[in-house]
Amino acid sequence: MTIRDTPRERLTAASALAAELDLTRAPGSDSLAAWFLGPLAENQEVLTSLIDMAIASHCEDRRQFYPGDPVYVTRDVKDSAAYRRSVATMEREYRRLLDRLRGSVPFFSYRYQAHMNWDVTLPALAGYFAAMLYNPNNVALEGSPVTTRLEEEVGRDLCRLLGYAAPGAPEPWGHVTCDGTVANLEALWSARNLTYYPLAVAEAIRRHPHALGAARGLTVRLANGRDELPLLDLDAWQGVNLPVGEVLALPARMTALGVAREDLALINAYTVQYLGLDAFRRRLLGDDVGDPAVLVTATMHYSWPKAAAVLGLGQGGLIPVAVDLDARADLGSLRMELAGCVRDRRPVVCAVAVLGSTEQSAVDPLDGMLDVREEFHERNVSFPVHADAAWGGYFAAIRRRRTPHPDGHRSGYTPDLLMSDHVNRQYDRLGQADSITIDPHKAGFAPYPAGALCYRDGTQRNLVAFSAPYLDQGAGTTGVGLFGVEGSKPGAAAAGVYLSHRLITTDERGYGRLLGQTLFNSKRLYAAVVTLGLDHPGLLVVPFQRLPAERRHPGDAAALHDELVRVRELIVPRTNEEIMGDEEAMRLLAQLGSDQTIVAYAFNARDEATGKPNPNLATANRINQLLAERLMVPEELAAAEGMPAPEERPELILSGSRLDPRLYGRAYVGRLMDRLGVAGAPAADPITHLISCTMDPWLTATEAGDFLPTLRAALANAVLRAIRDANP
Repeated sequence: MTIRDTPRERLTAASALAAELDLTRAPGSDSLAAWFLGPLAENQEVLTSLIDMAIASHCEDRRQFYPGDPVYVTRDVKDSAAYRRSVATMEREYRRLLDRLRGSVPFFSYRYQAHMNWDVTLPALAGYFAAMLYNPNNVALEGSPVTTRLEEEVGRDLCRLLGYAAPGAPEPWGHVTCDGTVANLEALWSARNLTYYPLAVAEAIRRHPHALGAARGLTVRLANGRDELPLLDLDAWQGVNLPVGEVLALPARMTALGVAREDLALINAYTVQYLGLDAFRRRLLGDDVGDPAVLVTATMHYSWPKAAAVLGLGQGGLIPVAVDLDARADLGSLRMELAGCVRDRRPVVCAVAVLGSTEQSAVDPLDGMLDVREEFHERNVSFPVHADAAWGGYFAAIRRRRTPHPDGHRSGYTPDLLMSDHVNRQYDRLGQADSITIDPHKAGFAPYPAGALCYRDGTQRNLVAFSAPYLDQGAGTTGVGLFGVEGSKPGAAAAGVYLSHRLITTDERGYGRLLGQTLFNSKRLYAAVVTLGLDHPGLLVVPFQRLPAERRHPGDAAALHDELVRVRELIVPRTNEEIMGDEEAMRLLAQLGSDQTIVAYAFNARDEATGKPNPNLATANRINQLLAERLMVPEELAAAEGMPAPEERPELILSGSRLDPRLYGRAYVGRLMDRLGVAGAPAADPITHLISCTMDPWLTATEAGDFLPTLRAALANAVLRAIRDANP
């Protein structure tokens, strides 16, 4: 075995490895049929071959790494009674585990239309399995010399996907986390540290004139872009409102003025990360600055209250931004809350735009939020903007173009037009967010655990590092764990995402095509659900995502009915080819459903003779609760050994939820109650409803054709039965 020990050899080897791993050179592939195991395990032989290859490679690696070492498990050991009993016990217990696992939720099925889950890609599964055999820990380079490199490349690829690779932009950085909750925590952690960092720098310069005195004349530009002041002359309020780029440039500007790089570590003792919020406030803020605030859309994921609590900001430090009738952040509410923070001199440590809420996949107006920040820059108020795109991040691939495949082949149909103008505008501005959460284990179809966090300016990661930045002696030498909250994390997750990106590229050829088809199918599912009331007079269905007629003619029942008739005629019974060949049908389809692929809806009973709906909210909630309970894999079946009998399995799997009026607001909830025809207090009474998330690209194009009629009939039968049972 040869060890490369000269700088030239090491540099040459590193360059060759970087070129080999570079995901911009990923070969990609064109067949969706080869990307998944399949709802009926049609690709079993492919998966078996991949797993066998991984085991064979791993075992050969064990034999060849130190080939002269002695064995332990000899033929005599294998022939012993104790060994044979142990293997037999392991096989018996393994079979029992396999039987028990057969009660798991069938995410892979056409009939699973519930949470943000579906099948995982074959390359992601095989890559995870292959790396898992080595059990690398990606928190430290010495424990994961291979999979850390893979994680770095995945981070670069995600940054490119999200628009962080624009010419002239800062060098971005991303890494894999266990999930979106940790990614959001890290984003808020770095934003909090960034907000207070200028005051720490100023204090360190004052306290260490010999080491840091060269930076005494350092000036900073305020948010309005015109005023420039000495850093040491800023008051506390000015110090916590510097623009992100101005803050992140401080260490480099100090070294340019003559401060030794190693002396930057002196700043650490004055940061909020070192002192804690209370001590930092007493020493550096006094009474001039109020409590920190985090502005996040009311539809926020539950990870945000957790993150605020963990970071000492407090759950009460979250200020919910109200939503409009499409469950998107209302910019008027954002301006009002920001104005309140300025009035109370509360620094906004972060404003969060949700690009794909977990219950309705609503995409916030990120473009407007960035513009509002510019408005407040005129008042010398600034703050980081984070995009929580845990669910929606991969949808950027629908819009990301790349050079056509060398053979000139355009791989299939990607219905870009199904991304609405509103959504497209937000993805056009995504690269201007300061940080972005994206989850490969959601719309990236990768195995758990695989979230990710990306920074527009990679130096922002240093704000959460628990070691001085000067210890980084070159790209890729420190490992990624230095800049995150996790103490251990599987390198297998990074390997799975990496291999998936090699085969399914993060552009329109790969994930764009895959998600384009799921988006198409989600809109078809929406059409199938919202028209059920036309075929069954005894039920009323109310989609939470408004129909086009509801936007154009609010409260006009006749216009709404006419549009539902059009949807049933132009979309519901037709094939994909018929719809795609009809410009009117495609225009209508593009306006249906959610911003992405999650749709929410509620049912109510309706008098068949008069058409009047049941006026009791409790009864309507009972109908939807019964549906939610029946259209899921029951816990008692999942806990039993073996697969549930066919008659015990639901024909369709959905998920249920309760809409909290405190989050969505009176206007939003009141509209839904009016449409449901029920009486209630929009500010207090929750609405029980159903959620469907479509991640199946094959749903409307199976061997037998469109599978949606089967699901539509199953849902109709389940609703009618729930209506009957809720009104004994």
